[in-house]
Amino acid sequence: MSRWEPDARGRLERAALALYGERGFENTTVAGIAAAAGLTERTFFRYFTDKREVLFAGAAALQDLLVNAVVDAPRSAAPIDAIAAALEAAAAVFQERRDFSVQRQSVIAANTELQERELIKLATLASALADALRRRGVTDPTAGLAAEAGIAVFKIAFERWISAPDQPDLSQLTEDLFDQMGAVTSRS
Repeated sequence: MSRWEPDARGRLERAALALYGERGFENTTVAGIAAAAGLTERTFFRYFTDKREVLFAGAAALQDLLVNAVVDAPRSAAPIDAIAAALEAAAAVFQERRDFSVQRQSVIAANTELQERELIKLATLASALADALRRRGVTDPTAGLAAEAGIAVFKIAFERWISAPDQPDLSQLTEDLFDQMGAVTSRS
């Protein structure tokens, strides 16, 4: 193995996803990922705490992006519009990593433990968004409802986006679903 090659993190991600796809998550080892990437296990652990973290390492950055977008939304924005602005910001990031997102979701869908972890991540994001709305002065239950509704919209848009390559971009799907949610919630 060479002493140093660029993009070790990216190489580890690509190797892990390839191995998860070929062997399954359960049958893939850290040693196998490192070897496939041409790196050592020690290098793997510089970037990830375990093999699950290859799939979830970006959660904190995503949460920061979403929370900051809610905080930075115009003060006049309705709570759901602040959430929509945050999801728009996240959609741009996901759009750049579509291939990774599709592969990642395929691995998660095949493993119950990873599905649970994904649901925990989504619940954590909803909680962080609700807290960001509360810091804007939005009271409960409005803050919680807007955050949970936003995460539901994102989850459905994301699933549609990765399921078919001919889908419009994630941002458009999210916007369309927010429009549909408006129709669902209008009461007479």
